[in-house]
Amino acid sequence: MPNPVPQPAPITNVQQHFSGGYGHGVSLLGGWFPLVIEIAAVVVLLVVVLRRSRRWWLVWVPVSILVSVAAAFAAHWYMDSEDLASDPAPWQLWVWTGVAAAAIAVAVVGWRRARWWRRGVSVLAIPLSVLAVSLVLNQWVGYYPTLTAAWSALTAGPLPDQVDADALPALRDTNPSTGKVVPVDIPDTASGFNHRTEYVYLPPAWFNGKTPPQLPVLMMIAGEFNTPADWMRSGNIIPFVDSYAQHHHGQTPILVFVDAGGSFNNDTECVDGPRGNVASHLTKDVRPYVISTFGASSDPAHWGIVGWSMGGTCAVDLTVMHPDLFHTFEDIAGDAGPVAGTKQQTIDRLFGGSAAAWNAYDPATVMAAHGPYTGVSGLFEDLVPPARPANWPGNAHGGNHNWHPPQVSDQQVGLGGRDMFRDTGETGAAEKLCADAQKVDIGCVVATSSGGHTWQFAEKAFEVGLPWLITEMSGQPSAS
Repeated sequence: MPNPVPQPAPITNVQQHFSGGYGHGVSLLGGWFPLVIEIAAVVVLLVVVLRRSRRWWLVWVPVSILVSVAAAFAAHWYMDSEDLASDPAPWQLWVWTGVAAAAIAVAVVGWRRARWWRRGVSVLAIPLSVLAVSLVLNQWVGYYPTLTAAWSALTAGPLPDQVDADALPALRDTNPSTGKVVPVDIPDTASGFNHRTEYVYLPPAWFNGKTPPQLPVLMMIAGEFNTPADWMRSGNIIPFVDSYAQHHHGQTPILVFVDAGGSFNNDTECVDGPRGNVASHLTKDVRPYVISTFGASSDPAHWGIVGWSMGGTCAVDLTVMHPDLFHTFEDIAGDAGPVAGTKQQTIDRLFGGSAAAWNAYDPATVMAAHGPYTGVSGLFEDLVPPARPANWPGNAHGGNHNWHPPQVSDQQVGLGGRDMFRDTGETGAAEKLCADAQKVDIGCVVATSSGGHTWQFAEKAFEVGLPWLITEMSGQPSAS
């Protein structure tokens, strides 16, 4: 039976929420910087269009407005047709998309007869308006909380606690105050999956003694549009993990931040298929590498998976498919199963048209076919629509351990939208999967909260879930 999830402390202000790591610096989710960019874009565009000829206003301004409206509607239609988000986008996104299109149109149609300075200003209006679109999109999804985080990601700057692998021997048998993040190039011998650089977080306890202790491991999987560093840059979890270790004698699991896409926009859903053998990479490349390279425990009871959005789907799927490798999972706002459109589109896109392959990766089908599990447990962090009752019942195997995390206001973490991950099957997925899991003796807890599908929600869900995960992976009863 899974232990109850601890009650979290509420977030009291933005500064507290974004403390440590990439949380410091100029906010991209609110404050003065996005506003200044938006004002600058409007002012520059007005400079371009004002004091033009009467014919220009009668012909080219209406044309530019038509282009603007068409672009906004086209973007809206594309997002809906591709099912890129199930939460409605903020109206500001479509407005600024139209403004960006208008800036391009104005620059093109007015270029021929414009003076040199007006040409320069018209060119400047384009990146400013595109930047305004990007800022609104970022406010919607919470991808980069600060300018520092965005700049570090764009320039491939170092992560919190990052060191090279060749620095590890000098740290052996010491007592560092923080853990260390190590970039790793894991061989793809078993999978052939062409992946990017992945990362391993080693807690302070790993460095104690002459040889590494056999620590438990959490595999960290991000969403559909991702990089392996997203949990650290956008999720900003390293300061929390360091803080947890400092209060627990340097002890946390090893965290391995894996590549589930191979590229930023490759939606693999962690399956083996035309988009790459990701399941094989995670189970046959990553897991053995972490055990052999860092001396981690090989006991499946000491291995867990944490996933956000698409990664949450992966966490459930990999655990129920491979209970000989993983015993614990945290599914944060995942779907009911791998999804890339409709069921038929998913079969075609992810499995090359094979319905049998779809069945092999559908969690409900896998659990029913497997029968009773031993020692497997999971935590579902379920986002529900705001209109749904705040006390929507959560379930726990063998008991009732309801937990309702504090809601995070839109003012604190942006506009409360999706993180561009396809989540059409998310609503109700946790309750359905947990019910199916209970039928086969998988202990599970469902935690529900209304709010936005943002990286800040994922961050808080991980922070609240980590003590629960560690307790489950240790096999000890909860202190609560």
